[in-house]
Amino acid sequence: MCRPGTDYSDLGAAITRRAKQHGCSVVRSYCGHGIGSLFHTAPNVPHYAKNKAKGTMKKGHIFTIEPMINLGSWEDRTWPDNWTAVTRDGSRSAQFEHTLLITETGVEILTAREDEPVMEWSEEKVQRN
Repeated sequence: MCRPGTDYSDLGAAITRRAKQHGCSVVRSYCGHGIGSLFHTAPNVPHYAKNKAKGTMKKGHIFTIEPMINLGSWEDRTWPDNWTAVTRDGSRSAQFEHTLLITETGVEILTAREDEPVMEWSEEKVQRN
């Protein structure tokens, strides 16, 4: 979906749709961002549906996608250390980040590693007592 001509606002709808398919929610307090001469710069890339992100992807744009996906509510809070983000309802959450470069015909994931295994969820890997 990341290629020239895609609106940045479309990413949030796709991420939310995928999260909801698995009974999860998406935190709305944080967003991806552009990478340029400044580290955190335009565009803002919200990860939730019905966002008001401005802009369209163009060749040469570099930005991050870094959603926080929760098993419970989308609401979060920050601990007194002003860094640690947790879910308001105490549910489990996962956050990941990739940096993308829009190419002439699509996208290159700049943070992809060679021979990196694809992460897949599996019931057998759940470690709950």
